[in-house]
Amino acid sequence: MKTYLQEMLKRKDLLFYLVKSGLKAEHRNSYLGYFWWLLDPLLNVLVYYFLVVIILGRGDDVENYPLFLVIGLVVWRWISSAVNSSAKSILRYSSIINQVYLPKSIFPLSFTISQMFNFLFGLIVIAMFLAIYGVMPDWHIIYLPLLIVITVIFLMAVGFILAYVTVFVRDIDNILTYVTRIFFYASPIIWVGGRLPPEYSIFVDLNPIAIIVTAYRDILMNHTTPDFIGLGIITVVSIVAIIITLYHYSKNEHKIIKAL
Repeated sequence: MKTYLQEMLKRKDLLFYLVKSGLKAEHRNSYLGYFWWLLDPLLNVLVYYFLVVIILGRGDDVENYPLFLVIGLVVWRWISSAVNSSAKSILRYSSIINQVYLPKSIFPLSFTISQMFNFLFGLIVIAMFLAIYGVMPDWHIIYLPLLIVITVIFLMAVGFILAYVTVFVRDIDNILTYVTRIFFYASPIIWVGGRLPPEYSIFVDLNPIAIIVTAYRDILMNHTTPDFIGLGIITVVSIVAIIITLYHYSKNEHKIIKAL
């Protein structure tokens, strides 16, 4: 395990290259290029605002609902894109992996980091909505860097696990589309968690994505302290999962190559 971590540190230049190339490749063939990082969350807000407010007639009872919506969608975009891209990361670079020995965990880690940079652009969109609605963050904003770190740790754990399992069970990639969709509707992304009937409240209380999304709204919008108990549990479980998964990577690198 120690040797494996040292090998990962030796490959930090490769990690930087993968992150940089991933960011460039994402919008390489588009006319708007990196502007899509700002435009995409804005378009998402317009679509769901039209769906929820105009068509379904909901959202009016939530103060500053567009702001509520943009925070949820920007955070969700980060989580879903990081999970989906990390799951396919080892398979995506299979041609390189079969030629040169590389710690396989570098690949899901690179996608997790690159999607974090996309999220930072999303924060610009959130800041625009905060200014439009006159909601200025107070001292609770100091928790934001900590919350970003917790989110990265959570996404690293999920990415490591999915990337490893997907190598051996290719159907995971297909199933993941439906799983992420379930989590989208089971989390307060476009609706308020309190609207669920009491018997279904467990989907919010024990849902890590719901806890994380709510924490961003608490810090940026509600001016309250986030649920550090829930965030702490997410962090501890994620760190344990990372350690266990990296151990499996170090012991089964040869099996990954054979499966590819």
